[in-house]
This record gives sequence, C-alpha cells and structure tokens, in this order.
Amino acid sequence: MFYNLLLPLSTKSHIANLMTYITFRSGLALLLSLILSITFGPKMIRYLKSLQGAGQPIRDDGPASHFDKAGTPTMGGLMIIFSSLVATLLFADLANPYIWIVLLVMLCFGLVGFVDDYTKITRKNHRGISAKSRVLVQFIVSFIAFLAISYFAQHNFTTRLTFPFFKNLFLDLSYFYFPFAMCVIIGSANAVNLTDGLDGLAVGTIAIAVSSFGIISYLVGNIIYANYLQIIYVPHVGELTIFCAAIIGSSLGFLWYNAKPAEIFMGDTGSLSLGAALGTISVISKHEIVLSIIGGVFVLETVSVIMQVGYFKFTGGKRIFLMAPIHHHFEKKGWSESKVVIRFWILAIIFALIGLSSLKLR
Repeated sequence: MFYNLLLPLSTKSHIANLMTYITFRSGLALLLSLILSITFGPKMIRYLKSLQGAGQPIRDDGPASHFDKAGTPTMGGLMIIFSSLVATLLFADLANPYIWIVLLVMLCFGLVGFVDDYTKITRKNHRGISAKSRVLVQFIVSFIAFLAISYFAQHNFTTRLTFPFFKNLFLDLSYFYFPFAMCVIIGSANAVNLTDGLDGLAVGTIAIAVSSFGIISYLVGNIIYANYLQIIYVPHVGELTIFCAAIIGSSLGFLWYNAKPAEIFMGDTGSLSLGAALGTISVISKHEIVLSIIGGVFVLETVSVIMQVGYFKFTGGKRIFLMAPIHHHFEKKGWSESKVVIRFWILAIIFALIGLSSLKLR
C-alpha cells in the first residue's frame, strides 16, 4: 500500500524513492511482521487457551515426553498469517497479481487447517477432518491458483522444467505441467504439515526455506541477474521477496513462543498455509525442482511416512522406523527434542545452501 501511495512522489522525495526498492521494503516487512508477531503473541496465546481448554489432543502412541504438552493451545498459525498479511499489504505492490495469488493460497489453505484444528479440538481427536475432504479442497484451491498464475503470466508462462546444476537440461511437460504444479503446491503443504511435530521444528525449517525462495524470487524477477545466472526470467516475481520477508519475520516472532517448551502450536492452520505458500512461490518462480532440494527436510519427513506406511502394509505389521515421521524415530532412539530440532535446522540450512548454489553451479 505504501509503495502504491508513494510511487508518484519517488522523484521528489528521498524517502518515497526508498520505497521503490524491493530490498528496503523487504526489510521493513520483515521487521514489522516480527514486531506484530511478538507483540500480539501473548494475547493470542491467552485467547486461544481460554477458548480451547484442553488444547490439541496428543497422540497416544507418541513419545512419552509429548504428554507434557497436553493443554498447549494450537491454531498459532493465525499469528503468522495475520502478521504476514499486514506486512505484505503495507509494503508490497498491490498491483502485482502474484502477491494476491500467494496471499489467497495462504489464506485458503490456512482456512482448511483452521477447520481441521477446530475439529480436532471439538472432537478431542488428533485426526481432524477426513483426508478426502482436505485433499479435495486443496485440489480446488491449487487448481484456481494455477489458472491465475498461467493467466497473469500470459506470454511469459512456460511449461518447461529446469534442473539444478544443469544449464541446458529442460523438460517440457506441456499439458502435464498442470497436474504437476498442483501436486507441488499440495505436496509442499502436506510435507510441512508432517514436519510440524516438535517444538520449533516446522517454523524454523520453513523460515530457512522461505528465506532461500526470497532470494530466488528476487533474482528471477531481475532481468540482469536472471540473464547472468542463465535462469528463467519471470517479470514482476521479485515482489514476492517482500512476502517471503514477511513470512520470515512472523515465523521468527512465532518461534519466540514456539521454542521448547512451546507455549503454542502452529497447528494445521500454520503448517498447511505456509507449505502451500512455499509451493506456490516455487511454481511462480519456476524453481519447482529446486524446492525438493531446499525443502529437503520436508522431503525426508514425507518419504519416511510413505516408506513406513507402505512397509507396514506390505509386511503385515512390521516397521522400518520406530515411529514416523522420522523426527519421532530419533526421539524414540533417545535423542532429546531440542537436539532433533537443532540438527534438523542444520540439515535445512545445508539443503538451502545446496539449492541456492545450483543457481550458479550449472
């Protein structure tokens, strides 16, 4: 909003001119979302705790240490969504369609997560709404998001996939790109959701991944950098850097209260919304494959669940891991929760650096 209001004055005022820089507005968005998240955190925690009573149900088959978490309020993703939304609306270019697409995807997936969290609390069951209902809504939202992306990109839209570390390797999916892009958005949302099982794990990991895609969005949206790195140039995508900065700030603010021992959980409200936003950004910026590297922790968590379920059904009850997702496996092996979280953060940073290095090493 400030960008749109001050743009006509950019040639007359130094302060107004600063607002034309994506980097400056990104810094402001990060700072504001951080302040909002930390400031309103205690009030949100008290309100949700009074509303939810017993809080989110704890799995009976989970690690014994998790029973101490009983009574912790969930739906903390509302803090992240609210702070990110306000900061983005204030500092992003509201004439940019990609901003609205990502915001609407975040809000819609957040609504699905909110209903899921609400169902868990009211029914006193950790399973929430049915998987079919959740996937159906996610499919519809992703379908609309893809149509919007392809419409606003117009002649800049491409169905080609680029591969990390390979300069001239492309794969044109043609009409198959449509279901592929939808799977990226839905898969990213649910992968982050699976990762949200320990205090600070999901929010810290998503902050690292979003930071990487903030950089990627800035480079992809700048024709000079895009040509230098020989990556696909997508006009106007650089504005998503501001949204990414807002997510980083609000995530760090949420982590202030979500670090062990957590005072609040983000719930599906937060994990689904953030994961979907991350997947959407990767599709818009044409770095869908790089997402699988930068989001390596999310991939590991998802694969561990698929392997566990598949092996369990195939062998008639045997397990590969002590418990899935894999972060619970390490807990069962005796690792402390803090050790698992910090080591997974380290892995997330390594994966992010590898993903970013692929922009140049090709």
